[in-house]
Amino acid sequence: MENREKICLEIIDTAHKLMEKHLLAGTWGNISCKIAKNLYAITPSGKGYANLMLDDIVIIDENSCVLNGDKIPSSESRMHTAIYTACPEAKAIIHMHSTYASALAAMRKPVPAIIEDIVQIIGGRVECAAYELPGTQELADNAVAALNNRRAALLANHGAVCFGKSLEDALLAAEILEKASHIAVICESCNGAVELSSEDMAIMHNFYTEHYQKRQLGEE
Repeated sequence: MENREKICLEIIDTAHKLMEKHLLAGTWGNISCKIAKNLYAITPSGKGYANLMLDDIVIIDENSCVLNGDKIPSSESRMHTAIYTACPEAKAIIHMHSTYASALAAMRKPVPAIIEDIVQIIGGRVECAAYELPGTQELADNAVAALNNRRAALLANHGAVCFGKSLEDALLAAEILEKASHIAVICESCNGAVELSSEDMAIMHNFYTEHYQKRQLGEE
């Protein structure tokens, strides 16, 4: 119970940070975190992030069924559980409607691998999932397909989703995704940009996961 409460409080803190960074607004977007095997904490549907309370966070299983809490879980809970199932390394997920990622999603264009940090942290080019109505299993399936060994995907005419090994890690991915999307939109208006080679992307991403990330965590 203590660990569950700690994670729920971390979700609320992450929501506030996302608001401060203008990556979330109002009641749109959602955040979740893995508590244990097939057990997840997720933000509720229709509750403003500025006023989130501990009791607002909902506990669901791998089928998005509510196990604890009296609120309705986020309408995108199916997408969250689908990503946790497909990506065992995912421990926390952020779905956001940030400006520049949403702009590329509205154009149904990917975030190209044109800056080093998106390659290092996300893994390379971020693809745009085929459009489906929000809250549907079809959207969840399309999001999983678009991830394609990356830590993020755009959602056509909708927004973006990313994951990390922790809520802090997922927040970093969200920030880098929005930064890269911003740069991509600027480049789109200036005849495009040059993507990094697949060889360079592999070297940089491997260095980040094998060394630099461990240094950030004090493990190397």
